[in-house]
Amino acid sequence: MISIVVISKDEPELDATLSGVAAETARSAEPCEIVVVDASEGRLDHLAAAHPGVRWLRYDRPPGVRVSIPHQRNAGVRAADGDVVVFTDAGCLPAEGWLGELLAPLAKDGEDVVAGVATGPAGHAGLYDRDALRVPEYLEECPTINLAFRRSVFDAVGGFDESFEYGSDVDFSWRVTAAGYRIRSASAARVVHDWGDRRRQARRSYAYGKARARLYLKHRSRLPRLPRTEPMVVAYPVYLLGLPVAVAASAAAPPWSALVLPGYLALLLVPAWRNRRNGAVRVVVDHLVYGAGVLAETAGRFRR
Repeated sequence: MISIVVISKDEPELDATLSGVAAETARSAEPCEIVVVDASEGRLDHLAAAHPGVRWLRYDRPPGVRVSIPHQRNAGVRAADGDVVVFTDAGCLPAEGWLGELLAPLAKDGEDVVAGVATGPAGHAGLYDRDALRVPEYLEECPTINLAFRRSVFDAVGGFDESFEYGSDVDFSWRVTAAGYRIRSASAARVVHDWGDRRRQARRSYAYGKARARLYLKHRSRLPRLPRTEPMVVAYPVYLLGLPVAVAASAAAPPWSALVLPGYLALLLVPAWRNRRNGAVRVVVDHLVYGAGVLAETAGRFRR
């Protein structure tokens, strides 16, 4: 049995996702079930009625929980009947053959965890769609937007950490690899997801920056290699911290001080050039917003 779990909260795009997933399960040689864990408090009940073949679980958030993403993921896996669990997100449209490509490494190669690829629709590409298509055979981490794993893996690492709002999927994958499992990449298993307009992407970047800081505060053993493995997690927060200093220096008396701020801003030309194929300006803005999220979470943790 293959259990495909989708979590949702007030996302009408879930309708198209369920139709696409159902089409994929119809092609599968293995028996499949589709499980929706919905925290919409009844506002998407019309979609439940429109998809009678889907097992619909209404999820009530615990008191004091603002974002219940990891809670819903855990509830979905625990309710699933399958020995293999597949995650995709509300709003994702599976490409033809998606499910077969995602499951093939588990069935043929004995893999335990397999991650596919998510890209934006044609003409509305995400910031890193180009990079998403160039992946190694095995991954160090992955999100749950397009993921398959054996239930035994979930049980071995204890599921998703419900203390997270965002980032629980990366935390899950870090704990999976720390437990000795490998995450196989299946680049032919693709889903299309609309990443939204620039404002929505900026909000996502800020939330992901906060999540990244939260991840490293939990997994402190990874901190020494952070400047080498993820320099943007360090570089952009440090750059933002230095910006007020550059502004103050530019207002100082010496004649050369007027050059300090332009020179400081010019440092951004380096990442802009490196990311010119992904859209230099929007990538740099995204990274600055991400850095602001890292700073906000780190400062908040120290205040506590």
